[in-house]
Amino acid sequence: MAKKMTLALFSGSVDKLTAAGVILGGAAAEDMDVEIFVLLQAAFAFKKENAMTNDRVAEITDKKDEFLASLKRLEAPHWTEAFRKAKEMTNVKIHICGFAGKVWGGEKLDDFIDLADDIVGIGEYVDAAENSDINLFI
Repeated sequence: MAKKMTLALFSGSVDKLTAAGVILGGAAAEDMDVEIFVLLQAAFAFKKENAMTNDRVAEITDKKDEFLASLKRLEAPHWTEAFRKAKEMTNVKIHICGFAGKVWGGEKLDDFIDLADDIVGIGEYVDAAENSDINLFI
């Protein structure tokens, strides 16, 4: 039986989304089942009109340009591509929190990038977290 990871993705900043992509890649390499719950600021980043232009950083904000330049120099994939690759490698489900979606005007699944599988209530996250081997909050 595959181990299960649950990831509560709160932050919508490119630094934390990139970190989540790295973690997700590691979980995929270990063939883990992963459920991602996209909460508040992350729901903003997952909206179609925001995903590719999201260049906010949460940590060390005065180093934003340096950080983004380093990602480019290292040829790091955009966080959406890291998530997409992990979904191709293992069982990854991405759930948008219904409340978070509504905060940013996202009422339907079509308002979000195609990586999102569904819109759920927060109870789904609580249940998944209770039944996971690993539960992370970013």
